[in-house]
Amino acid sequence: MKVISVIFLCAIMIISMISISMAKGNDTAIKNGSKVSFDYTLTVDGKVMDSSQGRAPLQYVQGQGTIIPGLAKQLEGMKIGDEKSITVPPEEAYGAVDQNAFREVPRSSMPAGLKPEVGMYLQTKNPDGTPRPVKIAGVKKDVVMIDFNHPLAGKTLHFNVKIISVQ
Repeated sequence: MKVISVIFLCAIMIISMISISMAKGNDTAIKNGSKVSFDYTLTVDGKVMDSSQGRAPLQYVQGQGTIIPGLAKQLEGMKIGDEKSITVPPEEAYGAVDQNAFREVPRSSMPAGLKPEVGMYLQTKNPDGTPRPVKIAGVKKDVVMIDFNHPLAGKTLHFNVKIISVQ
């Protein structure tokens, strides 16, 4: 009976040590090179602009520059299950509105049948062929003022995040 009790106690101790070890592995904090997935909701000017709700979490590798710098900086050190409200100023997101990014284009170069209006978004392509939204900032008789700034330039971004995994 004593032998069974000793074996049973040893088994419990081993299971406890494994559980503690596994729990520490789940305590991994986000650091440079971490593969991270997180749920988020992005709000700008009080309006929800994007969310992972109903979709897969956003995945990225910390330090590779695939998410805006201000968000990456504030995710650093978070762990699985952590939730946080993060505010990112324009200079750590898409920058200030650049007045040099406004261009006048001939109205005749607009797509046939388009009646340009201020605030309307058009789709153009970057030199590498990737799509890029641009906004009509002004309309005159013969020219249209196009704003090539990122749509979130000059905006403070508010994220609610929850860390799903860190590897």
